[in-house]
Amino acid sequence: MKNNFKEENINFPNYWNWNGFKICWSVSGEENKIPIIFLHGFGASRKHWRNNLEYFSKRNCASYSIDLLGFGESDQPGIRQIRKLDNEIWSDQVKDFIAQVIRPKNSGKVILIGNSLGSLVALTCAVRLEDQISTVIASPLPDQIQENKKSITKKSLLNKFQDRFIRIFFMFFPLEIILFLITKLGIIKLGLNSAYFKKDNIDRELIDLVTKPVLRRTSARSLRAMCIGMSSRDKKFQASYLLRKLSVSKKVPFLLIWGEKDNFIPLFVGKKIANFHRWVKLKIVSNSGHCIHDEDPSVFNRISYEWIRDLKTF
Repeated sequence: MKNNFKEENINFPNYWNWNGFKICWSVSGEENKIPIIFLHGFGASRKHWRNNLEYFSKRNCASYSIDLLGFGESDQPGIRQIRKLDNEIWSDQVKDFIAQVIRPKNSGKVILIGNSLGSLVALTCAVRLEDQISTVIASPLPDQIQENKKSITKKSLLNKFQDRFIRIFFMFFPLEIILFLITKLGIIKLGLNSAYFKKDNIDRELIDLVTKPVLRRTSARSLRAMCIGMSSRDKKFQASYLLRKLSVSKKVPFLLIWGEKDNFIPLFVGKKIANFHRWVKLKIVSNSGHCIHDEDPSVFNRISYEWIRDLKTF
């Protein structure tokens, strides 16, 4: 009975046309007061929040999860269709999702909860939509973190050359073959074993939700657009700059939840962020890896909800 509830209510697909692209999303407790958008990490999808949405919907939260463009069941455009995919594009997607899907039903400030790449997208939204976002919960936050406070300047000729080289490299790099080998050689399960400290949580459902989007014929072209976009994006869309920008106003409370055993983005990165930006709150979860929300959902849900409950906004 429990599995049926999850399938019918939490993972039930809704589709939204965004700039000509099909976007898949799910919701639990849509009529509730507090809107939350859950943003998945690289290679995952809205279904990665399978152990979280019901918890929050039972606590008066309208819990939305969305497949970012290029992931899950959303369209997978390539460079011919969209030119690039990066956190600027994905934050545009979230901005319009708020305006077109959430706002007709709910006028409240939105909470953003992200895992890895989803955390970077949430941070980008917090800077660009500061007055609409009540808080960000990032678990963890990827990207290089630098204390350097140099202002953003126009790209130099060297930077432009590097961007050109990156574009040409990924245009010819055989991503189709690489993705084929990844699915055939069990590399996805190997990657999950690196991401998860508790190996028992790597079940067939998790493997399927990561594998199925990769098997789509459009996955390689979309990955190519991501590689080009994320490798050549402006510095103003990198985490260091975004955090400095957000720190000026401190209008958006920011919680980091970091796994002590995270092999992908080590804990020292989280400590570095909290040290540079004292207004950021860091919570460390012992014996947990890169995907705390799925590896230790009860701990993640409790920490997140206590943070939300104590916000002055509510």
